Amino acid sequence: MENTPVSIPQSFIQELLARVDVVDVVGRYVQLKKSGANFMGLCPFHGEKSPSFSVSPSKQFFHCFGCGKNGNAIGFLMDHAGMGFREAVQDLAQQIGMQVPDDENTSPQDRERAAAQRQKQATLTDVLEKAGDAWRRHLRESPRAVQYFKGRGVSGQVAKRYGLGYAPEGWRGLASVFPEYDSPLLEESGLVIVNEEDGKRYDRFRDRVMFPIRNVKGECIGFGGRVLGDDKPKYLNSPETPVFHKGRELYGLYEARNAIREHGYALVTEGYMDVVALAQLGFPNAVATLGTACTPEHVHKLFRFTDTVVFSFDGDAAGRRAARKALDGALPYASDTRSVKFLFLPAEHDPDSFVRAYGPEAFARHVGDAVPLSRFLLEAAREGCDLGTAEGRAHMLSNARPLWAALPDGALKRQLLTELGELGQLPAPDLAQLWAQESPRPGSAAHPPAHDGAPFGDEPPWGQEPPGMEYGSPAGGEPARRWRKGGEWKGGRWRREEQRSPQPPLPRRPLTGRADHAARLLLSHMEFLEELSHEDHTLLCDQPAPHGALFVWLEGQLHEHGPQSWAVLREALAGHDCQALAERVMTGSHAQTEGDETELRAELRGLLNRMLIEAIKLQQNALIAAASQDPAAIERYRQLQERRRALEEGLTKMTSGA
Repeated sequence: MENTPVSIPQSFIQELLARVDVVDVVGRYVQLKKSGANFMGLCPFHGEKSPSFSVSPSKQFFHCFGCGKNGNAIGFLMDHAGMGFREAVQDLAQQIGMQVPDDENTSPQDRERAAAQRQKQATLTDVLEKAGDAWRRHLRESPRAVQYFKGRGVSGQVAKRYGLGYAPEGWRGLASVFPEYDSPLLEESGLVIVNEEDGKRYDRFRDRVMFPIRNVKGECIGFGGRVLGDDKPKYLNSPETPVFHKGRELYGLYEARNAIREHGYALVTEGYMDVVALAQLGFPNAVATLGTACTPEHVHKLFRFTDTVVFSFDGDAAGRRAARKALDGALPYASDTRSVKFLFLPAEHDPDSFVRAYGPEAFARHVGDAVPLSRFLLEAAREGCDLGTAEGRAHMLSNARPLWAALPDGALKRQLLTELGELGQLPAPDLAQLWAQESPRPGSAAHPPAHDGAPFGDEPPWGQEPPGMEYGSPAGGEPARRWRKGGEWKGGRWRREEQRSPQPPLPRRPLTGRADHAARLLLSHMEFLEELSHEDHTLLCDQPAPHGALFVWLEGQLHEHGPQSWAVLREALAGHDCQALAERVMTGSHAQTEGDETELRAELRGLLNRMLIEAIKLQQNALIAAASQDPAAIERYRQLQERRRALEEGLTKMTSGA
């Protein structure tokens, strides 16, 4: 998929969300059961035994009461399947037959080329899937290949999960699968090689066990093949194609995505067999780079699924070099809420052989004791430097500077500045001043890929809460924490009550008022607006800012588009002055307004009556003050008093159930 930023009109996003059903989208990945007005299931974002994951058909929104994850259909595909924004939009649009519009400034020729490219990618994926199916059939017919996998302890269940296969001997084995063996698609997909001298074609993969490489949507985009004996090359990968880019993809990520969430971390290894063998031995959260060094794109993709990444390398010199490259890739994303570690096994072992020799428990202990990124950065900086001399310390600081500069600003970066200053015998302020005066070398680690939290152009700014607006914090106030009964949800991790001592004070936040409650009910059930009187509409639109402006906007949306779900309204609010207020009242467990619609209508009616009574009281106070100069004020006061009494009697009947 292209990484070029291409805007999608907001109107299209709203129409898309109005036409897709979030229950269907989530239901493809999560087993849901009807529960009242909603659907419930086990949350796919954290391990749980009792369902706390709710999907609302009326709001077109999902919400987990356990971990706090929430969003619309697009957000679900991004969070669960690891898709980029544009990729998720295209996936949904494809399902309902909508065409995603390109930027309005894009020429018709460019749009046509983009459409042709998307069609080509889909076609190549189909070709690769067909080859994979054939190789899976060949595996069942090859005792030699079956014995290889059995010898590595791979069960039939794991082989099926990873789609393992076997490419038989022979130069043109795929000719029996593709009658049009001369088709250019076979060359473009990397399945066939064309000799430049005589134009003859032959299969790229021959007499190898095959490992399909899938993207996060589960589509086959390439293959890795391993020889059964000692021939060279031992591993052979698909070449770069329109659908396969080694620097962006990770083997096993599609199969491991749920296990990564359940285990709480991703384990990055160096080989296909490591991934498959570890899955067999109790570590289904393992992935592997595809014959290339770990890149920033790899790391960013993993952080879509977890906040903790552990790199596993052999303890030899080659393993150290690979770890050093992984460090460069991880630095731009090593924020204060993420954890990156480096696991070094004895030189004679890879993860597969280590687990077989010492058992899963020993390997799990090694994972827990892995070297944190901060310590590995210091080790990398001081390598080859004699810290007993001023020259050696200066050399160490020179090595450290591009590594330190690549870190995102935060507590970790500032602590490391202090540690580096101590190692270099230079006070941290002096070191910071020295480095600020120097210009980083272009292309160094101090010039990491521009990401701002999202290195791909297909990722939108929406969905990132602005400071001071997280989970109902007061506008312009301190960023709010995420609180739950029995513990604290912070930085993507659940901290139980007993782990926090002493308990920090709860964040100060305004009490939820009646205007908030009315906004919540109407944003959840916009059709209720059609049933309100002129008096009700006036009351709502006259509320002080920002509530009044939100109700005015909501009425405008009703007149223009009719009733819409909260998922659609949320997109329409992007960039609007009322966006922060709407997202605040619609966030958190208190925002669940599902239930019998008759009861919800009665709840809204009672709420509006109370607001009307309060408004009448204010008018009466003003009339009393004006009565000495305005004789008509007394009569107006009496009329309001009758209206107030009628509203109060109505409330009494509602609360008494009469």
